[in-house]
Amino acid sequence: MNRGLSLWLDVLRAGATLLVVFSHFAYPRFSHGTFQWMRDYNFGSDAVVVFFVVSGFVIAFAAGRDQDANTYAFNRLTRLWSVLLPALALTIIFDRIGIAIDPTAYPRGFYEAHSVTDMFLRGASFSNEFGGLGRMRLGSNGPLWSLSYEAAYYALFGIAVFLTGALRAILLAVVAYGVGVPILMLMPAWLMGVYLFHLVKTDQIASVSARKAVVFAIGGPLAYAVMQIIGLPDRLLAVSTALFGVNMNIAFAFSDEFVWNGIIGVLTVIHIIGMARLMQDGAHDSVAVRWIAGASFSLYVTHYPALHLLNATLPDVAGREVIMLFGSLAVGFVFAEVFERRIKGLRQILRSAITAFNPPKAKALDSTTST
Repeated sequence: MNRGLSLWLDVLRAGATLLVVFSHFAYPRFSHGTFQWMRDYNFGSDAVVVFFVVSGFVIAFAAGRDQDANTYAFNRLTRLWSVLLPALALTIIFDRIGIAIDPTAYPRGFYEAHSVTDMFLRGASFSNEFGGLGRMRLGSNGPLWSLSYEAAYYALFGIAVFLTGALRAILLAVVAYGVGVPILMLMPAWLMGVYLFHLVKTDQIASVSARKAVVFAIGGPLAYAVMQIIGLPDRLLAVSTALFGVNMNIAFAFSDEFVWNGIIGVLTVIHIIGMARLMQDGAHDSVAVRWIAGASFSLYVTHYPALHLLNATLPDVAGREVIMLFGSLAVGFVFAEVFERRIKGLRQILRSAITAFNPPKAKALDSTTST
């Protein structure tokens, strides 16, 4: 992966993260409806699909570098747990403080009370959205739904890549059944990222002309804008509701707009193909983009409980909304400095511990990837 494409993937990662934060801030209970248009267009959920495409690309790249199942599993789990576990602790602490001060800041549908044990068991196992176990909102931290999807995709992809024969077929079937249909409904967007990596790896992007690359780079976002303006997402949801004969949100939760999400995946791939071709010789970099992208996971998993806490504790003074928005971002950036940006050191400590307790198997974990 060249520097230009790597930078643009970080631009998408950082931009999508901030869009999710702003989309949640746009709820009337936080910003009094000033930014309701962001909720109407559902930009936050659409940004998560962009995440999925980028994730599929990055994980396909990482799997090739990991080379074996043990290293792949170690790197994926440490990447997720190093941020998720402290985020769960933060969510529990923030929620309890906020509820003690103002319970009305935690309305039904946006908060579920659970024991600390349940929060960590379901959160750390990424099973909060698994169909077989029943859906569970982890306190006020609704955005953690997507980690349940991501973890399922990591597992299915790892099984498909690193295992063979009957064992692979059996485990794929078992895991697919366990995670449930709704999670599988959004996996095509994630697999589009894997396909995109294949195009880059085999240098097929180089065959795209510069003119066509410009059309792709601009056309993807432009097509998305046009489709939003004409109300295509709502129309597709209406068609899906008629075909399935059920309330899509109740039946499929965050996968209710799976057709629209698939279209977003295609448009994202088209856009990235164009940008990859245009930036293939790029030598420029951006410290600011890299810094924000390096905190994107932390921002994603901390901003919502932070918004709820600030909403419960801040008095109704001038500039309250600005304090809430930038306060939630500040929590995420500080959190990233403490946890997300320390992943290499954490992995080294864990590898040393594994070497000490199980020397013969330690070699399988000789990797420094941070993806």
